[in-house]
Amino acid sequence: MATIDSHAIRVNRFLLILVCLGMALPAAAQRYRADPVSGAGTWETDDHGVHFSLTRILPDQARTFYVNRGFTLDQIEPYAASCVFMTVLRNDRAPGVIHFKRSDWRISVEGKERPLKPASAWLSGFAAAGVGKPARIAFQWAQFPVEQEYEPGGDWNQGMLSVGLPAGNVFDIRARWGIDGRTYEQVLKGVRCEK
Repeated sequence: MATIDSHAIRVNRFLLILVCLGMALPAAAQRYRADPVSGAGTWETDDHGVHFSLTRILPDQARTFYVNRGFTLDQIEPYAASCVFMTVLRNDRAPGVIHFKRSDWRISVEGKERPLKPASAWLSGFAAAGVGKPARIAFQWAQFPVEQEYEPGGDWNQGMLSVGLPAGNVFDIRARWGIDGRTYEQVLKGVRCEK
């Protein structure tokens, strides 16, 4: 008759409890804070070793930034009014290199999901409106990357991101990335396009 190793049974029970506890853990907590001067909000979360945040860039801030880079007020107005955010994605301690394509990200407004307006669409519109090449290059460089990889240990980037909504809207945004063929995502809920 085989003997049962009581130590192995205890270890297996302990591992089972850890697995069950891991399944019961709540999703990463979302945080919100408002700038005391401008009132611009920041929504952020940390999950899977990755930090994701959106900070509202108010329309006047976007106008000022781009007028100083060669746009006229009329040329930049559609973008400035489209709900722009400073976006940060940082690989603090994910289990590998994260790779994302912004085209995989989605926003949801009143339960209807859609992709973000790509920077290339903004650039085409600016070219048609007669915006000079130096201003369009400055716009392109200021945008959140279209596709990028970040190493563990704090590799990151930031950039502007338009969700294409008028001020006053509330939306959820789903950011997706991959690590070694496995897809991960984070969702920020109830993000507001403050005026």
